[in-house]
Amino acid sequence: MKKLSIFGALAGAVFIGNSMAADITIYYSPTCPHCHHALEFISNNLVYEYENLNVTKVNVTDAANRDEFMAALKKCEYESGGVPVLVIGEKCFQGYGDSMQGDVRAAIEVDLDEATKTAAAANKAEMDKNADEFRNNHTERTSAIVEREVTAQESTQKKTEKIAGKKSDGNWILYVILALLVVGLGFVVTRKSNKK
Repeated sequence: MKKLSIFGALAGAVFIGNSMAADITIYYSPTCPHCHHALEFISNNLVYEYENLNVTKVNVTDAANRDEFMAALKKCEYESGGVPVLVIGEKCFQGYGDSMQGDVRAAIEVDLDEATKTAAAANKAEMDKNADEFRNNHTERTSAIVEREVTAQESTQKKTEKIAGKKSDGNWILYVILALLVVGLGFVVTRKSNKK
């Protein structure tokens, strides 16, 4: 009985994993027009087409998010800090234009099973007929987009770690100076001893 339930749990995990859309993290600036267009596409289309899609918005102008943005740029192998940057599973996109919509959808669907892809296509077809009605019937999807918020405690902790890191980085200089002083003092004491 236990073997059967373990097998069922594993099969369920595989099925659920294959039916989940790749989540999106979008790094944006509030003053960036391309970011606004990308966010409109995500919030007006994608979250309704893909029922399990979750989107995290990260404001790169917030200093608390800077390290995360730099890590995303490094992961994506982007040298420029231009936004928006969309990270969808293992796929990255920098900038945004309507011509990218098919590529973004393809990145979301990489690990989806056929049934989920069919459901997303059906949702898109319904939205093409009457987007406002479809959105009104699926208002729960508006919660699929969340803003990454760094709490005051996390922000203070990051600042403290950064300051501590800077202090420890400078410690070696202090030790070198102390070592030079000790060597110099030893030299002076030795010279005075030799003169006597």
